[in-house]
Amino acid sequence: MPRRPSARQLAPLGIRGFRLLFLSTLGSSLGTLLAAIALAIDVKDRTDSGIWVGAVLVVEFLPPVFVGLILGPLLDRLQRRRLMVGADLVRAAVFSALPFASNAGEIVALAAVAGLATGFFRPAVYAGVPNLVPEELLPEANAVLQTIENVSWAAGPVLGGLLTAAAGPHAAYWINAVSFLVSAALVVRIPARQLQSATALSRGHWTDLKDGFTAVLRSRPLLAVLLGWGIASLGAGGVSVSEVFMAKDTLRAGDFGYGLIYGGIGTGLVLGSWWSSWIVRRLGIARTYGLVLGVMALGFGVGAASVDIWMAAACCVVGGIGNGTAVVCNALLVQRSSTDALRGRALTFVISATYGVMGASTVVAGAIVGTSGARWTWAGGAALIGIAALVGYALARGVAPFEEPAEA
Repeated sequence: MPRRPSARQLAPLGIRGFRLLFLSTLGSSLGTLLAAIALAIDVKDRTDSGIWVGAVLVVEFLPPVFVGLILGPLLDRLQRRRLMVGADLVRAAVFSALPFASNAGEIVALAAVAGLATGFFRPAVYAGVPNLVPEELLPEANAVLQTIENVSWAAGPVLGGLLTAAAGPHAAYWINAVSFLVSAALVVRIPARQLQSATALSRGHWTDLKDGFTAVLRSRPLLAVLLGWGIASLGAGGVSVSEVFMAKDTLRAGDFGYGLIYGGIGTGLVLGSWWSSWIVRRLGIARTYGLVLGVMALGFGVGAASVDIWMAAACCVVGGIGNGTAVVCNALLVQRSSTDALRGRALTFVISATYGVMGASTVVAGAIVGTSGARWTWAGGAALIGIAALVGYALARGVAPFEEPAEA
């Protein structure tokens, strides 16, 4: 008798190496997001300066871009397990040092080091997944990992805010340091050969970097992610910036309304990532990618015309579902369309490019939302995501469908 979808989606957790990676990612993601709130609160309380708070947010955002554009070859040349354990130990050291930071400048500098380590850890996780599970379980493996990251994204800031309010930011720092030590202890139990079939031979750092860029630009599935998700990120930046203005100014719903919209997107992300493997198996990855980007565009597009905050929040759930499923498709397209020796570079290049585009979009949208209005900024973002759906589908066509996993 066929396995129920929910049982099949959890099948990768029956593989010991993947289960250890899953638990490591859970601790790492939850701790990172918990501490992100503590960092912002700590700097704000010390300086009461928007510039310093912005600096903390920037140094959490920019290091992955730097890793992808400059240091990506290290993910293929170095042993992934050592790289992940090293990243965890660096982050544990950073958060152990943060309680002793004497000023905002030291906090920002330490946060930048932690962000750089995270820029190595996350691509290494997704580059190693295809070596840990059989290909027929790859959709489920990515869905489980992305779901737990989205749950952490939704719960981490709330827990971080409660913990910081109750015990101060230092408690969050210490808990995060411990979470990274636990993560390192879990990763070190995974045999190195299960995360990486072979380390890449170097032809020189800049040549290795160019090889990664070339691999992405010559592959239609990889271009689907680079261009499709890049255009979607351009639109998502506009939606993200206009959310608070939409809730507080346009719909007159105050802080509660902004929290409701934020929570709606988080709920949609969890639902979309959880059911992503089921959708991919039935529609194929190209049709799924185009469809869910279209759903994302539809959710935010209708949300721009919302008559009240409840309608906007419901539309955000729909948009979040499309977003959560699309992110899993991104990972699948890169993993299946690049060799193990190039996968780290391909992942970091795509991540850095889309992060950079979203950052630029956020800046531009922030500059125009005051004059064009939240509704039009949000609608413009949705229109860009709609274009991304067409581009992503057109470029992803031809990727072979996934086979059904064999019964245990």
